[in-house]
Amino acid sequence: MYSNKIAWVTGASSGIGVEMVKQLELSGAKVVLSSRDVAKLERVRESLVKPENHLILPLDLEDSTKFEALAAQVVHKFGRIDFLFNNGGVSQRSEAGSTPLEVDRKIMEVNYFGNIALTKAVLPYMRKQQSGHVVVISSIAGKFGFFLRSAYSASKHALHGFYESLMLEEECKGIRVTIACPGKINTLISVNALNEKGATHGKMDHNQETGMPPEQCVSILLNGVRKNKKEILIGNKEVKAVTLKRFLPKIFWKIIRKQPAT
Repeated sequence: MYSNKIAWVTGASSGIGVEMVKQLELSGAKVVLSSRDVAKLERVRESLVKPENHLILPLDLEDSTKFEALAAQVVHKFGRIDFLFNNGGVSQRSEAGSTPLEVDRKIMEVNYFGNIALTKAVLPYMRKQQSGHVVVISSIAGKFGFFLRSAYSASKHALHGFYESLMLEEECKGIRVTIACPGKINTLISVNALNEKGATHGKMDHNQETGMPPEQCVSILLNGVRKNKKEILIGNKEVKAVTLKRFLPKIFWKIIRKQPAT
């Protein structure tokens, strides 16, 4: 499915994004690597089997004014965009009542507005091709709220509303949408999360330290995309909470309030 396809990955300099790039290349794709950190992107590309096949394209999700030009640059080089993996984002570790509104806005700008702005920049090319697949990395926090995640959870909930609508609107044009919801994955997402001051949390939380390896997470994700799944829950026992909330909400709320926030 990915052989000779063009796959654009945001957040490609760390965590799940790095593993996406590696597994996509092994599947035969040519990858566009995007994030703010050019030095890290260079290291990721140089670690690939054929680094010359892939393009580094620096991108800041807070600055959507450049997205149309960046999308045009990808199409100019490769001729098309087959997959957009909207993976870039930032998490949170602060209570809602202690978090200034500017921090909420920053998280929403990165996780929601930056995300959908890039999709809107890519969409005209996919429509012209009459094909394409947008893959959105949401979170288990996009299915229910949790301690210290108010703005983060809100931004991920918003993605579900947008992309479920887009899914319905664009399927007749040959464009597919998959929303992936990782749970506890062993990445540095907690280290880079924002606290109530807008600074980085700087700690590796137990939930991440003991989480699913990113290699397994991405393998599940790419397999789900191959099967054209509309939503993929990825994780260990924590993903069962989604089903529990739907069918046994009273039990869900009793259990979830006892879970450690970090």
